[in-house]
Amino acid sequence: MTDKPPSQDRHFQRRQQAAIAGLHLPTAEELLRGMAFFREDLAEDIREYSDRLSSLLKKRKRTGLALLAAGLGELALHPSNDGVLAVEAALDLIDDAHGLPVDECRLRCRFYRAFFGDGQATALIAGEIAHLASGNLTTAENLHLLWRSLSWAAQSRALHARQRAGVSIQRSAEWFEMEVRTYEVHFKNAITSTMVDGQEPKDSVDASLPIATWEVEPSEHGTGLIDGVVVISDIGNDTTAEGKRVAKEFEKLKQRSLPLPSMPELTGVRARLIAEFPYALAVIDNVLEGLDGRAKVYLRPIILLGVPGGGKTEFAKRLSKELGAPFDVISCGGVGDSAIGGTARRWSSAEPSLAIMAIRRHRCAGPIIILDEIDKIGTGRNNGNVHDVLIGLYEPVTSRCWHDPYIQAPCDLSHVSWLMTANSIESIPAALRDRCRILPFPCPEADHLPLLAPRILARRYVQAGYDPRWATPLEGFELDALAKVWTGGSIRRLERVVEGLRKAREQARRQQ
Repeated sequence: MTDKPPSQDRHFQRRQQAAIAGLHLPTAEELLRGMAFFREDLAEDIREYSDRLSSLLKKRKRTGLALLAAGLGELALHPSNDGVLAVEAALDLIDDAHGLPVDECRLRCRFYRAFFGDGQATALIAGEIAHLASGNLTTAENLHLLWRSLSWAAQSRALHARQRAGVSIQRSAEWFEMEVRTYEVHFKNAITSTMVDGQEPKDSVDASLPIATWEVEPSEHGTGLIDGVVVISDIGNDTTAEGKRVAKEFEKLKQRSLPLPSMPELTGVRARLIAEFPYALAVIDNVLEGLDGRAKVYLRPIILLGVPGGGKTEFAKRLSKELGAPFDVISCGGVGDSAIGGTARRWSSAEPSLAIMAIRRHRCAGPIIILDEIDKIGTGRNNGNVHDVLIGLYEPVTSRCWHDPYIQAPCDLSHVSWLMTANSIESIPAALRDRCRILPFPCPEADHLPLLAPRILARRYVQAGYDPRWATPLEGFELDALAKVWTGGSIRRLERVVEGLRKAREQARRQQ
């Protein structure tokens, strides 16, 4: 291999293109170095490899290889994690491995199991990649392998955590690779940013370059895998005193690729949201349907429309948490100028746009911004208008090159998600409504009381400083009492009623 990273190695790229076209089956080492699967498909790679090795075994005509041959045949027909495990078990039973690529097969099986979501196999692959990198850490390619190894190690920990939590982790190979690449961006930025000028290893990748050069371009087989997004490419007027100050303020973000939140397993997300918001099933399905098939979290602008107290804001926060995306909640009551889009440096109140501040705070190119009660925004135009700013931020074309007046340069805000709540839409301009999905958010009904009250009670105990186990199950007479007072409607009113019940419980305990 040359001293260039795989993305710049012509030989590697030629073999990569051949693999994508179905003309070359990558070796195990090439997979470790980041080459795409055969025809860019995990199942196709498994089938091709199994067929080839099975044909080789049949030519050897050894009786001790029958079990392995049978396992490979089954795996070629039905690529699965169980099938890969069966092949590995058959490898352990081979007495005479002379002339057979046993080590290659075992390594490849571990690689396959990692993509099926096996945390232990992922950790073993991280070690294999680290072993490759340890050959010569002064080369750029091996530096790439170093942070690739770290990303696989981080991924293995994430998989173990999900398994311990009982969360389903069956995802596509594309999702697995996307998550690994997100970690890779993080480690690359962390490692290269600590290198002192003049001491960076020869031929290594320039840390100031955006990682967009490492992206896999879209192909006929599917969309590309985006490592990250460079939000701030430049700082305008950086030779002035103010410009130098802003450049210093954003030096860690300028020309740096920031990760995007990876999409979680949506079946689990749906189940947990329904358990907490059983009355909002239609909203939950509508929102998640727009996310299905995406590798990264991104929501088209959504307005949750409903009466006060229906739980819209809490739902927006819970949705953001379940999706694993960082988020900020901004109250729009009384907001009446365009400061949400940033304020120019010449003013004493100068500050970046709301989206830039969220991106800087969370070190993420795709945070979720929740605008609470957007219908309460002022409509005056003396100092600009929030609605006008949001129309530009919601448009993919303009948000991709949003001119922030504080940065004084175009910024890529196209991956920021916007969630809004409103009690009515009359005050929201038609131009803004046309750019949003408006989802009616229902209020809970009396039938939902047995599901909602215990959760609220447990939360109230925690807020009061008690162990949640104090929230013993509600007795029948307690539910009956609640049902007489709350017959559906505002969640806030139900919370007040449940809090009254909690206090009554505590008073009764003290009197005993």
